[in-house]
Amino acid sequence: MTERELFYRYLGLPAFGPMALDIVKAEGVYLYDRDGRDYIDMVSGISVSNVGHRHPKVIEAIKKQADDYLYVNVYGEFIHSPQVKLAEKLSSLLPSSLDSVYFVNSGAEAIEGALKLAKRYTGRSGIVSFKNAYHGSTQGALSILGNETMKQAFRPLLPDVSFLEYNNFGDLDKINFHTACVVAETTQSEAGLIPSAEGFMVQLRKRCNETGALLIIDDVQMGFGRTGHLFSFEEYGIVPDILVLAKALGAGLPLGAFIAGKQVMDALATNPELGHITTFGGHPLSCAAALAGLDIMLQPGLIQKASEKGRFIEELLAPALQSGTISAVRRKGFALGIDLGDPSKRKTFLDAALQQGVFTDYYLFKPATFRIAPPLVISEDEIREVMKRLMKALSSL
Repeated sequence: MTERELFYRYLGLPAFGPMALDIVKAEGVYLYDRDGRDYIDMVSGISVSNVGHRHPKVIEAIKKQADDYLYVNVYGEFIHSPQVKLAEKLSSLLPSSLDSVYFVNSGAEAIEGALKLAKRYTGRSGIVSFKNAYHGSTQGALSILGNETMKQAFRPLLPDVSFLEYNNFGDLDKINFHTACVVAETTQSEAGLIPSAEGFMVQLRKRCNETGALLIIDDVQMGFGRTGHLFSFEEYGIVPDILVLAKALGAGLPLGAFIAGKQVMDALATNPELGHITTFGGHPLSCAAALAGLDIMLQPGLIQKASEKGRFIEELLAPALQSGTISAVRRKGFALGIDLGDPSKRKTFLDAALQQGVFTDYYLFKPATFRIAPPLVISEDEIREVMKRLMKALSSL
């Protein structure tokens, strides 16, 4: 059997009809398949490879840590230098009230931990999320996912979960003294890139303060420079009670985290002990890679130029918008949602983009909208090249 046949035969797949690109190498913003074709990665592995693929400093950090040790014991029992240094580094970059980091393996696991922490700390059971929100696909994360199509087959899920309309100020009154937490993205990604309305995050924070509900900000997709800020909530003048991170955090290796104040986080360590445990969370290799990735991200200009690069792409899309080839463009920093107008055009466009050597994808809850969220390190010349290819793909519609 060929490797492609083995792929279909032996791997559990999330859906039928995957792209099934046979990638053998990745470097910077490029992916290379077995036939030697190159593809420009315009989704960063869904906001994972913000510093590009196989950045030399990340590879160096991984190799150095591998020379010392890999896994030695379950999370939280031994002192692992990469974990300690990364937790200290993240805390130094966050408001002082976010000074305790719990490392896990992924965004969904970080959401699970954050939900448990909120319920444990407040003694409440009510959870509030938003329609068209995506927070992962484990059962707890699925419970707060704001799309019935993806979750109906798996009920019963967590009880006592309610959903508000995103950007609906009047719905905030539904947050009450029974609510343990509110989980929100500052920009709803899988809804097709919907930014929060002016003042909405401030009013959400205010309502949580009034009721004692904890505000959980999910920064899994929009964190680490994607919006032009290291953390997306910084733009709004608010501070969450719990911050959820993953994807770009690991600079290409699996890593997630939920971050809270020390007093809040300590609720998981008692009554009962081991309130949240993980075997591989905060793996030393992942934390070493994350430290290197943060150093790269914090180099002068990289994050600051993210919005400029996003604006440049938006400008290059103007002719397609004016001609009606695309129906709308939404942008937040260096993330864009481009509407094709008709969901039936999605496959035609994605196939055409691949033929032009561009890898992009659509948003889960907005199938007529494709995403652009390339590595932050992409150059202006690379942007010009990929947009030439994308315009050719769009001309096939």
